[in-house]
Amino acid sequence: MRIPLEVTFRHMEPSAAAEARIAEKVAKLEQIYDKLTRCHVIVEAPHEHHRQGKLFHVSIDLTVPGGELLVTRGHNHQSQAHEDVYVAIRDAFDAAKRRLDDYARQKRGDVKHHEQPPIEAVEPE
Repeated sequence: MRIPLEVTFRHMEPSAAAEARIAEKVAKLEQIYDKLTRCHVIVEAPHEHHRQGKLFHVSIDLTVPGGELLVTRGHNHQSQAHEDVYVAIRDAFDAAKRRLDDYARQKRGDVKHHEQPPIEAVEPE
């Protein structure tokens, strides 16, 4: 990994295993777009619900030349999936990969431009 990685754990104990998984995911993002300059990941366990356990929230702040890409994936109250910190990390990095793919395509000029439909001339009666 070439870029500076900062991992912050909020309202939970730091986890070396989670940090290692994050480092792996960041290395994969660097393969997609090698101009990343910084990555800050925040893993947070914001609430303790008595019906559902901790729902983890993961934010990823990627710095790229000319801007920042911010991805947040959090506690979806419809799903229990983010009770597992690794699932929350996976989902956040999947979203970050899609955002980075879109950004890279835009920078390369690969963005699809839709053709305008032809305008029909109407003759006066």
